[in-house]
Amino acid sequence: MKNKAVAFLVMHVAFLLYALYAVIGKIGAQTDFLSPRFILLYGIVFILLFVYAVLWQQVLKVIPLTIATANKTITIVWGILFGFVFFKEAISLKMIIGAIVILAGILLLCTAPTEPDTGVEAEDE
Repeated sequence: MKNKAVAFLVMHVAFLLYALYAVIGKIGAQTDFLSPRFILLYGIVFILLFVYAVLWQQVLKVIPLTIATANKTITIVWGILFGFVFFKEAISLKMIIGAIVILAGILLLCTAPTEPDTGVEAEDE
């Protein structure tokens, strides 16, 4: 994965999977402990987290950690949307303002000019 645009897309798909694990976990928590449905749902949670971890490691090969970590805050926005869609949770004005701030922060960070990589590492003094 050498193309940064593809890496950003993969990164956000990984964040979507990461946010979905919480939804499936909450549904699983509402089922009987160790029932077949409970085991299935938590199996899906483990698979989602495994796929997320693999994608995250691949993304970090291309995207700087500071940019990738800042983008991870998008999972909060996904959480707000998933809570509304799956659990009929209310979305407050504070949540909307918070989501806008998060999106603005990601946009500012990702569009900020970066210093060129000279390929030379600083020496310890």
